[in-house]
Parts: sequence; C-alpha cells; structure tokens
Amino acid sequence: MGLTATKAKAARRGVAKSRGGRPTRDAAIERDQRLIEVATRLFLERGFDATSIDAVAETARVSKPTVYAQYGDKRGLFTAVLRREIARWLAPLAAAATEMHLDHPADCSVEERLIDLGRQLLTLNCSADSIAFSRILTAQAINFPDVAKLAVDEGWSKAVSTTADFFDHLAACGALDLEDTTIAAETFLNMVVGHTHRMATFGIPIDMASAEKRMEVSIRLFLAGAVGPPDRLRGTAKTRRRPAR
Repeated sequence: MGLTATKAKAARRGVAKSRGGRPTRDAAIERDQRLIEVATRLFLERGFDATSIDAVAETARVSKPTVYAQYGDKRGLFTAVLRREIARWLAPLAAAATEMHLDHPADCSVEERLIDLGRQLLTLNCSADSIAFSRILTAQAINFPDVAKLAVDEGWSKAVSTTADFFDHLAACGALDLEDTTIAAETFLNMVVGHTHRMATFGIPIDMASAEKRMEVSIRLFLAGAVGPPDRLRGTAKTRRRPAR
C-alpha cells in the first residue's frame, strides 16, 4: 500500500522514479527543463528581486533542495536562465555563420542576406522578453557583476565574434572589403539593433515597421563602406585577417 502511494505521489509530481528512488535520466531532464521554463517566466513577470526559490520550486513542482542542489542559489538559477536565453538570441547569427561554411553559395545578394539577418535580430532582441532581461541585467549589474560579465562574454562578445566570422567568409570570397572584421561586426550590430533595443529598454514604444526601415537603411550605409569601390574586381579582393581577440 505504501509503495502504491509513493508511485502515485511521484506520478502527480510528473517525475518518474527509478528503483533506487531517484528520477530516471529522462525524467530528470524533463524536470530541469520545466524548472528553467518556470524560472524564466517568473523572472520575466516579477523581476529578479521579487522571484523567490520557494515560488519557483512550488510552481515547477520540485523540492527546494533540488533547486539548491542544481543551481546553488537564486543567482545561479538566473544564470542558467540567462545562458539559455543568450543561446536563443545568438541562434540567427550562428545559422548565418554556418551557412557561409557551406560549399554552395546562397541564392541571394549580400544585402538581402544581411537584411534578412537584421530582421531576425530585431525580432529577437526587441521582443518583450529580451527587453525585460535587459532591464533585469541593468538593475542587477552592480550587485552581481559576474552575471553582467557573463552577459557580455557569452552574449555580446560571442555575437560580435560570430558576426565577424560571417564577415570573414564574405571578405574571403570578395563580397566585402573590411579592414577589421571585429570592428565591422560591432558596428553592424550597433547599427542594426543597438539603437532600437536601447530605446525599447528605456520604455519608449517601438514601431517595428519604422525599426525595420531604419535597419535596412543602416545596412545599406554599412555596405556603402564595406563593399569598397564599385569597380573593384571581386576575384582579386585582398583577404584581411581578423586581429586576435
């Protein structure tokens, strides 16, 4: 009777138990994913300070010791949430860089490719969730400088590095003429999403149609300097190496 009650309790929790009493591997993965999903939602809805481990554990249907064992404390939990969000924000850049490694070229111009990338970056970085995370990070940067550093190292710096890799390949095939692809990447990201994201973080309403027009004009300005002289022979473009970071 006791065993039946234990199984029923485990089922209600949504976590299958192994014979030794611990969750199975699949159940543990499902539990951790649910925990991160719940933590993300609560952090976004309530902010960092108003979100408690108690609330996360109760909503995710896990025990407080489980949360502490996995993440140490609330800062560790927020760091895990942030890492997952950063990976999501970087996905379009990673996909664009990967595409450049393929043997066959894309059936679109450099401008079209950059505008498509810019549109994806705008959508992700100016979403309500992205803006909420930006505000939380700004508010907590002084209290938790290591979390702010993580956002820079794994977020901004990786975005710049991935974009620079993308530009390296465009320069190698003669599509762009760039003196320093890292500086070009920083400039591109600031031009495309920096202003709009900053205004949204300040609480200024954003009209996405206007934001997209601004992004397209910015990309054309960027390309005016990055493509080089109109009569430049693409086949003789000099490949420039990216300075070590």
